[in-house]
Amino acid sequence: MYFKFSGRTNPKTKKYDSYYRLVESYRNAQGKVCHRTILNIGFIEDELSSEQLNIIARSLTDIYEQKETIFKQTDPLVNKWISDLWSQIVAGNKLDLSLYNKDSRMVDLDKVEHKNVREIGSEWMCYQTWHKLGLDELLEELEFSEQDKQLAQTQIISRAVYPASELATSRWIKENSAICELTGFPIEKMNKDRLYRGALILYGIKEKLEQYLSSKTNEIFDIQDKIVLYDLTNTYFEGTKRNSKLAKFGRSKEKRSDAKLVVLALVVNIYGFIKYSSIHEGNFADSTSLETILKDLDYAAQDQKPLIVMDAGIATQANLNLVRQKNYHYLCVSRSKLKNYEIDTTRLTVLLETKSKNEVILKKVLTKEDTDYYLEVKSKSKGLKEAGMKSKFKQRFEQELEKIKASLSKKGGVKRIEKVHERIGRAK
Repeated sequence: MYFKFSGRTNPKTKKYDSYYRLVESYRNAQGKVCHRTILNIGFIEDELSSEQLNIIARSLTDIYEQKETIFKQTDPLVNKWISDLWSQIVAGNKLDLSLYNKDSRMVDLDKVEHKNVREIGSEWMCYQTWHKLGLDELLEELEFSEQDKQLAQTQIISRAVYPASELATSRWIKENSAICELTGFPIEKMNKDRLYRGALILYGIKEKLEQYLSSKTNEIFDIQDKIVLYDLTNTYFEGTKRNSKLAKFGRSKEKRSDAKLVVLALVVNIYGFIKYSSIHEGNFADSTSLETILKDLDYAAQDQKPLIVMDAGIATQANLNLVRQKNYHYLCVSRSKLKNYEIDTTRLTVLLETKSKNEVILKKVLTKEDTDYYLEVKSKSKGLKEAGMKSKFKQRFEQELEKIKASLSKKGGVKRIEKVHERIGRAK
């Protein structure tokens, strides 16, 4: 703040004198310097020097900005003017006094600086879910130490929020995340080796964890496993995995016959909660895995045995007999084509619409060969897909036959009848 004056006639003295105003300068939204009158003081009868006026203006600014002066003002006339003018400012609400209020402060967001910024939103949500599931109590029952419990919590939440390698995860925890502040694990001890060790400890209690979570999620969401979905998949390794007992050559679903595989078996309910998981050798056959799964799945069956949904690769006759022996119901695609059957005219035809707006027609089928309940399923989109696959197979087979034919008349080509038959067999 500062004083500004202009010349005009004083009505009391009839003399040309200085008329004073207390002014504040500020920058508007466009950055332009502007002036605002705080008080119209008028003609000053006291004899105040320029130095005294500057001290008054500076002192009023310090009061407004809550600045403490080292040397107290001793001039009584100056102190009187400071007190009177500040009283007028407060009484007339001439300034935004929220800054003067000790309970609040104005913050210029454009000038705020911060360091060591860390993410906490997703971590906090997972942290609350961890406690909702009661996993701390489970790990205590399994005799986890306090630090191992904190490491397990840190690792699982980090894996959910930032799925990456152990090396990348340890860097993310140190540089980006506030997860250690939530779990209490010392961040200076965090490294990839700790995460590897923590993963091995958790894998040691895998079955107990799965059984506990299977029961706990059903309890929290008040659901019962009436339907479970069972399937297998595999994944390949880029390395040779020479010393691995699980990595084997097998039929890769990603067409990587040159790489070793492991097979993942998974059982989930219709809500997406995992009931059981296991890792098998890469040459593990789909049709030979069900007995192990059913043995370990018994804990998931509460009041009622769930319906097991599986694909044709698993639904061998031996597996279906095994499911019946365990008193489970099942739903699958038939591996064999029915020949002697007829549509049950006593039952209504069911028309379904999928999420992708495709129509599916279901009809009950009668057969004397089996006691199972059969349905004929028709879908236009499925028919088009199968027709496209058949056309593509036919096209590729004809291309291979053309190559074999060209080889018969080509110099150096394959002409021996046994080799030609082998080539045709490979093409088929």
